Amino acid sequence: MPASTDISTDLDDISFLGRLSEALSQLIEEQTRPLFEDAGIIVPVRSCSLLTALLEAGEASAADLARTLGQSHQLVIQKCPALLRLGLVTQHADPNDARRKLLRLTDAGIDQLRRIDAYSERISEVYCALFEEVGDTHGAILKTLNALADRPLAERFNE
Repeated sequence: MPASTDISTDLDDISFLGRLSEALSQLIEEQTRPLFEDAGIIVPVRSCSLLTALLEAGEASAADLARTLGQSHQLVIQKCPALLRLGLVTQHADPNDARRKLLRLTDAGIDQLRRIDAYSERISEVYCALFEEVGDTHGAILKTLNALADRPLAERFNE
């Protein structure tokens, strides 16, 4: 018997909200990969924001990108080898500090961002239609993140 595609029975306990959010993120990533392939996008799904931040910066260190994106330095460092291997970024020593490595987009990286921009227009339409079906998931997630940033779970737990 095939596995059920209804994961709500596995994650219907409200105390697993974090796990449920991870499941949504993973499902979106899995369903995005073939769409990226069709659009000629070779950027790993979870690295698009890194390339966008690098475009805005011109060049930046992994630490700079981590701060800009609100991600850990380690996570950004983990994404870099694939981007280098794909020829989307280059890395060179900072002329002012040889210990610091700077990343810069290549022409191929810029081309990929153009493809991602075109994809983003279409996927935004798809998400809007999805939200008409299920409610504004994007808005709910943003409100939840902001509320937890303002008052963390520990504070709420101890009230």
